[in-house]
Amino acid sequence: MESYFMSTLKEADALKHKVTIVSTMQKKDHKQLWTGLLNDRFDQFWAINRKLMEVSSENPYFRYIPFRVYQADKSFIQKLVKPVDEEGRRQTLADLLLQVFPDHQNRKVVIQGVKMSPQTPLQWLSEHFSYPDNFIHICVHEK
Repeated sequence: MESYFMSTLKEADALKHKVTIVSTMQKKDHKQLWTGLLNDRFDQFWAINRKLMEVSSENPYFRYIPFRVYQADKSFIQKLVKPVDEEGRRQTLADLLLQVFPDHQNRKVVIQGVKMSPQTPLQWLSEHFSYPDNFIHICVHEK
């Protein structure tokens, strides 16, 4: 389980930062992340995970938003989606859903048990609603 968690975390880091954070961490940092999560010690976990959530003044957005969309009886969907479009406009959950579901059917979206507004910015979602593996796990239900 630990190796799967670290693998997923590295994938999220690659999407957000080109693997610059996890690859430069020491083995003790990896261990601290895992044991903090395993033992339900938020402070221990967050002391390291905070680095994975940070952006810089030169680059205020992640490269891509790590997310997975889940639907009943289907495999999850994962695509490359940037937090801002070519014109620099912040992408929203509605923009992500249009990219994943071009047919744009009426869907109910739930993230961590919360029905999410389609106008929520993706960068904000990634910073505040990511799971410990740094992915946003989105449940989509047909209405």
